[in-house]
Amino acid sequence: MNEQELRGILSKNIKRHRQSRNLSQADLAEELDISVNFLCNIENGNRWVSPQTLVKFASALNIEPYELLKPAEALPSDVTNTLNKCFDEAVAAVTQTLNQVRGYYLPKAKTKRKG
Repeated sequence: MNEQELRGILSKNIKRHRQSRNLSQADLAEELDISVNFLCNIENGNRWVSPQTLVKFASALNIEPYELLKPAEALPSDVTNTLNKCFDEAVAAVTQTLNQVRGYYLPKAKTKRKG
């Protein structure tokens, strides 16, 4: 891994954690006592941070500093297919259960006898 790749990981992690906490760049920059422009440059991977600033980011985002430098875990390439299959199976199971419940609780239709 080179410096540019590490910078990219840092920038994505800061942005992801900031957004997951519903913080704007202005809010986080104010909390860190840095300019919004500097934060923007960090999130775009154009600037690096000192170890002290890294610790401040982690504290402000309520995470450990190493989490900002940790690469995202790779997902299997067929995750979408797997999720869709699981979803379809779950829908089928719920539908079957509902139909069984309806059949159990709904009174059978009475037929009129002629004559």
